Parts: sequence; structure tokens; C-alpha cells
Amino acid sequence: MEGALAVKTLMIVVIVSLCGAMPTTLSNQEELTKAQEYLSQFFSEVGVSAPNSTWRSSLDSFEDTLRKMQEFFALEVTGQLDSNTLEVMARPRCGFTDVATYGHSDGRPKWDKTLLTYRITDYTPDLSQNEVDTAIAKALKLYSDVLPLDFKQIDNGTADIMIVFKHGDFSPFDGRGGVLAHAYSPGVGRGGDTHFDEDETWTLTSTGINLFLVAAHEFGHALGLGHSQVQTALMYPTYKYVKTEGYKLPDDDRQGVQAIYGVNITSTHTTTKPDLNPQPTKKPVPKPQPIPKPNPTPTLQPPPDRCNRNLTFDAATFIQRSLYFFKDGRSSWDSITARRIASVWPGLSKVDAAYEYKKTTLYLLTGNHYWRISISRNTVLPGYPKPLSDFGLPPSVIKVDAAVYEPFTSKTLLFVNDKYWSYNERVHKMDSGYPKFIHSELPGIGNRVDAAFENKGYLYFSHGSTQTEYNYQRKRALRTVLNSEWMDCH
Repeated sequence: MEGALAVKTLMIVVIVSLCGAMPTTLSNQEELTKAQEYLSQFFSEVGVSAPNSTWRSSLDSFEDTLRKMQEFFALEVTGQLDSNTLEVMARPRCGFTDVATYGHSDGRPKWDKTLLTYRITDYTPDLSQNEVDTAIAKALKLYSDVLPLDFKQIDNGTADIMIVFKHGDFSPFDGRGGVLAHAYSPGVGRGGDTHFDEDETWTLTSTGINLFLVAAHEFGHALGLGHSQVQTALMYPTYKYVKTEGYKLPDDDRQGVQAIYGVNITSTHTTTKPDLNPQPTKKPVPKPQPIPKPNPTPTLQPPPDRCNRNLTFDAATFIQRSLYFFKDGRSSWDSITARRIASVWPGLSKVDAAYEYKKTTLYLLTGNHYWRISISRNTVLPGYPKPLSDFGLPPSVIKVDAAVYEPFTSKTLLFVNDKYWSYNERVHKMDSGYPKFIHSELPGIGNRVDAAFENKGYLYFSHGSTQTEYNYQRKRALRTVLNSEWMDCH
């Protein structure tokens, strides 16, 4: 990224030939699959399918989306997967989607305050803590120099911008290279939060990945900027080292962010800890104020004891390569930390059942409705939630106890009381002959299922505090374990 940028792609594409264009026919299935993933992550709201695929995006065909990507990067617009296009897809880059010149995030979100706090909750071992603090402060100063904003570092509590050097959400990184970092647009909850891939080698020089340049790019997203097509802009999607001594925010980025927040006419803003209680030159005479009634402090229940042998789950599913459990309005013991569901998906306070479909889509079922969520963006797709009857379940079903997608058959099993249904994901239709009794069709797992997920070809069914590992093809229970055994309690 000229001017800075932070980023990698979800995958590294192996280019077969170092010179010359690739054949116009899409003959290399591996390259085609990786191209689909790239376009789905960075250039499509819903997803992209290849030619002759059984499913095509409602918004973009593969060729149309590929042309959009080629036009964005000023490549020859052919709609074909040539070597130049693959080379751009392989560059380290930002995990944010791509838009136009000093683009703004969808809806143009912005902070409604002039003092933003930030907190670094963990540090990379590649640099000293002081070096990281200085690089982050320097990156934020690029913006405070041109905007009427101040930034203050705090050491505890929840800041506006939470900064981590590890996987901290539902958009996991992809190892060294590819996506270097990602950040969320301004807003409540995770808004503004910035995550760096610890698999990278972080430096302050031209070797490895320069932390200052990547952080400066990501903080642009945290303030509401999208990606730019100007190759010298800080917000260009792919990473390229530039000299950092005396670096100033390029014109394209400055114009974009000032269009959101206005111009700093004083140029005195810093990222040091400002005096939040300046003494006025004249002491004002306070006006009498009514005594406010005290608000009761809400009681936040502590998270469940993950190591309790009697631990039960409401739902469970893999999301990409991480296993998430849901219980009592909390989502995920990913990295063995509990988070409130509403902080991840506003409007959802509890999850009854969950399943992942082909690592691209997450289904969350609660009550008599279900949500469909794009995993790459972690956003609810338009038109949702929808009623359970859309699956073909009868109106009498007002809650699903558990759900699991079985990839070998492309069927999703939906459990309700002592029965279950089989939903064919290929044709979007419930299989005939259902519901069936759990104990007779899936012998060995009992009469009820509270939570279920698939892992490495096996299904795992939980009821109460125990869980059965199951070979679905042979309809055979293999072993029974405690739910808490997934919780790394040893």
C-alpha cells in the first residue's frame, strides 16, 4: 500500500507462471476457488460463484465481480482470471472490503465525540511495549493533526478503540501474509476496534510489516474511511512500505476524513493524555441544578463456570476454524473467553441453536425465527430474521433445540423435543418422511439434543452435561464425554 496500508488476503495464490498471461479458460480449480474467496470477501455483499456453479450470487456473477476488482486495481478489465489479477490477489492487504476514492464506510458512520480513548490489551513480542505505544500514538497523531479530534490512551476498562494482536472476533486471520489486520467502523460495541495478526513479524522499519503504516491504515477504518483506489493513498488496500520519517496523511486520505469530521484549524491536537479538567480563567457562577434521582446499577451476572462438570450448552457450532458455545446470553468460549451475544449481534439476546454452512454463512436460531449472517463481514443479511416455517417446519414448532449441518450429505438436522427434521441445503427443502424419533433413527444419543456441531467428520450431540461423539454415516455412538472437557480445564 502506498502511503501505508495494512493488509493481507485470505489466502496466498500460487502463480504457476512468472511471466505471460494465463489461459483464458478457468482450468485451475485451486486458483479459481481462491479467487472466489477473495472476491466474496472484498468485493461482494453476499458471495460470488464461478461459471457453471449450481448457485450464483443474487448481486454479482463471478465475471462481473472480477471485472469490478480489475477496474478497482487499474488492471486490464477482462473478467478472466489472468496472471496479473492473481498477483494482485496474492498481495498482503487489509481485511476491510474495497470501495472507491477516499471511500467512506457504508452509511458514513462517525464518532459523535471529539475525545476518543484507545487501549492496547496485549502486545506483540516482536517489539517492546514502549515501541508499540509510540507507533500507535504516532499513527493516531496523523489524524489528530488534521481533525478536531483528540486520542487518549487508557490502561484499563473498555475504550472506544480496543487494540489487540490476536484473533479477537469472528473474522480469524490466515497466518503469515494475506490479511495483516482489520478494524471496525465507528459505532457501539466493537466499533473502532482494531486487530493485528500476530503471525506477522511487526517492525518499525522496511523489513517485516511496519506497524506504524498498518496501524495508520486501520485507524482510518476505525474513523469511518473505506478503501481508496489512489495508489499513493494510505487507504489503498494492499501493503507497501514507504518511508515513515516525517510521514503526513496523504491528500486523498486527508480530504476523505475531513469530509466526515471537518478541519482542525488549531493543529494543536496530540495523542498524549490531555487535561480533561482545564481551569477556566474566570470561575463561572454555577446555576442551581435539580438533584438527579439515582439510577439503579444493573447487576451483571458472572459468566458460567466453564470447568463445572455439570456445564450445559444452549448451542454450539464451528465458525470457520474456531469452536463457539452459547449459554445464558453469552457467546463463545473461543480462546476460553465469554462474550455477551448482544455485543456481537445487536438484537439477539439468546441463541437456541446454531450452525455454520460451508464456512461462509452462520445460522442463528432463537425462538420462532432465525438469522442468516455473512461470516466474512459478521453482518446479518438483508431480510432477516425470518420465521422457522421458511425451513418447512410446521407452525407448531416455536423453538429449535439444536441444529447441525452434515457436510457429507449436505443436510441440516433440526432437533425439536424428541424428534428431528432433515433439511436439504442443496434444494432448500425439507426431506420427506420427517420428523423422526431421535432414539430410533440416531441410536445411542438418547431422546433429546440440547446442542450439536460437526468436527472432522463426526457429529457431537450434547444433552445435559454430557456429549456423544457420533459417526453419522454408520449411525453409531463412539464415546461419551463431559461438555466441560472442551474447556481446557487441565
